[in-house]
Amino acid sequence: MKLTVRDRAGCLGKKSLWVILVVLGGLPAAYGQTQLQTPKQTNDKIFQLAQAKESRTSEIPIGDGDIVHIDVFDVPELTREVRVSETGDISLPLIPGRIHVAGVTTFELEAKLENLLVENGLVSHPQVSVFVKEQTSQPVSVVGAVARPMVIQIVRPTTLLEILADAGGITDDAGSYIFVSRGGLNASPAVAPTPSPNGGGQDVPDAGGGTEKIRLADLLVSGDPTFNVSVYGGDVVSVPRSGMIYVIGAVQTPGGYVLENRGDRVTALKALSLAHGLTATAKANDAMIIRQDTKTGSRQEIPAPIKKMLARKLDDMPLNAGDMLYVPDSTGKKVLYKGAEAALIAGSALAVYRLP
Repeated sequence: MKLTVRDRAGCLGKKSLWVILVVLGGLPAAYGQTQLQTPKQTNDKIFQLAQAKESRTSEIPIGDGDIVHIDVFDVPELTREVRVSETGDISLPLIPGRIHVAGVTTFELEAKLENLLVENGLVSHPQVSVFVKEQTSQPVSVVGAVARPMVIQIVRPTTLLEILADAGGITDDAGSYIFVSRGGLNASPAVAPTPSPNGGGQDVPDAGGGTEKIRLADLLVSGDPTFNVSVYGGDVVSVPRSGMIYVIGAVQTPGGYVLENRGDRVTALKALSLAHGLTATAKANDAMIIRQDTKTGSRQEIPAPIKKMLARKLDDMPLNAGDMLYVPDSTGKKVLYKGAEAALIAGSALAVYRLP
């Protein structure tokens, strides 16, 4: 007669089941071992890839509000600094009318001014040099879970990795997706961000020109340059914050584990899988979930008997973002509530891990 999973678990007995829990790290083989990395390792990868980008010499066009320095060799009357108007124009003495400069590069403006000086009979062989002294027309906003939320004025073609590096990289609670909302001349048709499969929304600013969604793992691991999209003036780069769950106590790799999205959930057994299983001295059936009520601030301690879940005698328990799964250690003979207090204290100094 062929035994079911439940039948086989019942035949093993308590001692045999405990041996299997220790050998397998307290988890079904299907969960396996997960390769983890810290947020620092993720940021190191961001900085490394941003610096490895091939340099490009093309220019960002002049825009409204920029201050442009114009120097005409041997004609000091025409050498000056001018601010580009809201209509994209500047004016120079002795040259009639206004000169439209928005959208052209400094090299193109130099050639344009030289032609105007010749056409108006002001200089027979003009030599004009132009550079942007102050640029305010190409702002890229970086918001969300980055080290330094800021507005960056880009002065040359710039990629997403460079923007993230300039903002100091991502924070510990950054989610697994990055959104680039197009708001400038390079806006594309609107692309709605994909919601979390568990209903968790993404708080993503949209400048009105469409949004591109890039998975962090694709950007850093795939090696495909198409994920490292170009970023333009007027764009908003958003790194939404994600939820975290914590696994501490008698587990192989205690720490905080970043979820893909704030609305995602994991189960107690999946959380133990991330922590690479139990130690040999874990009191698996005395485990508890410590949950903070976001409205009242009160703390709940929910029993989470791991061995019963493994034996299919109890359903695997879901965890919410911010939950702490605490597995006490039998060696210390701790009283359960004291162990929970120690768990909360230890949780403040936990290492944080991301799924690469």
